[in-house]
Amino acid sequence: MLALAAGLAPSVHATAAQQQATPTKPAGAGKVGTGKSVLIVSSKTSKTSNAATTSAVRSKANPTPKSSARSSARSTARSTAKSTARSTARGPGLRVGAPAGRKSVVRLVPAQLSFGQLYGLHGTTDELELRSSVALVMDQDTDEVLFSKNSNAVLPIASITKLMTALVVTEAGLPLDELLTVAQDDVEATAGSGSRLKLGTQLSRAEMLHLSLMASENRAAHVLGRTYPGGMQRFVSAMNGKAQLLGMSDTRYVEPTGLSSNNQSSALDLTRLVKAAFLHPIIRELSTSLEMAVPMGARQVKFHNTNGLVHNPEWEIGLQKTGYIAAAGRCVVMQAQLAGRKLIMVLLDSAGKYSRIGDAERIRKWLIDPQSAVALPAFQPR
Repeated sequence: MLALAAGLAPSVHATAAQQQATPTKPAGAGKVGTGKSVLIVSSKTSKTSNAATTSAVRSKANPTPKSSARSSARSTARSTAKSTARSTARGPGLRVGAPAGRKSVVRLVPAQLSFGQLYGLHGTTDELELRSSVALVMDQDTDEVLFSKNSNAVLPIASITKLMTALVVTEAGLPLDELLTVAQDDVEATAGSGSRLKLGTQLSRAEMLHLSLMASENRAAHVLGRTYPGGMQRFVSAMNGKAQLLGMSDTRYVEPTGLSSNNQSSALDLTRLVKAAFLHPIIRELSTSLEMAVPMGARQVKFHNTNGLVHNPEWEIGLQKTGYIAAAGRCVVMQAQLAGRKLIMVLLDSAGKYSRIGDAERIRKWLIDPQSAVALPAFQPR
């Protein structure tokens, strides 16, 4: 099959200024990567209302003659009328649904761009009209590149990080039945990421590994790193050491969850990571698991796979990991059997909540029938 190379870009690294601009609040940042503005509505107390209330309180505390009271009432009424007129002039949408004496203030907040958008990588066109700014499809056995788009660009990889976390934990041979407890450090390090593992939750190392790979549970991944022999610093060193051994020269890790935009790699490096992780049956099994029920107190909490393609019978996925933070866009790596070949697929910095899945489907159909790329409509993210 002929390889399709679309704008193979040179290696792109984040500058210190851009890294500082990356949001510290990660996965929950939402509404990012589209280039649109986000409306934020807040309420502020009317100064006129406060003044009127203060005046009334003072009147009760210090009674005044009737003439003075009538004058004060007329003054307050005129002030309130002027305030209402000004509010009305600003537009009908500013006071709808607001309590008496309060006004809603609407301000536009520019949506945060991903690193790929800042670098202009989305300007690279390709035959399949992918929404991902970086894409790479490689034959697992022969290393033949079937599709490439900006595959050398170095970008944040979000929760794809957890694949290396799992690899280091697995190869360390740590006891999988050992009970691990979610500590305050884990809670603070993953604050705002929407974790459902509460402080004090106890699960086995195998269960933490399962949740990290399947449901992309940030707190579980942090627990795995923190409980590594020697602690978190030693664990991160082991992650970077393994990357070097695999020849991942454009890869760097600073923590085990992917919440930091300083965890960066290229699509080419990530194919090496997928190959190495695929050698371990436990990583293959846990990453493609459909769901897991976790006992929490008197109830069972269900966690589901973050990659909807594992439910699709048209896909034979042997390993997968998804990722998202604002700086990285939507990402996914997979090992899959497609068109009679074992392939590794990497999609990074996809713009739109469902676009990485749409891109994967377009690639699958193109691999089955290369002529279908012309007929397929462009995928529109929802």
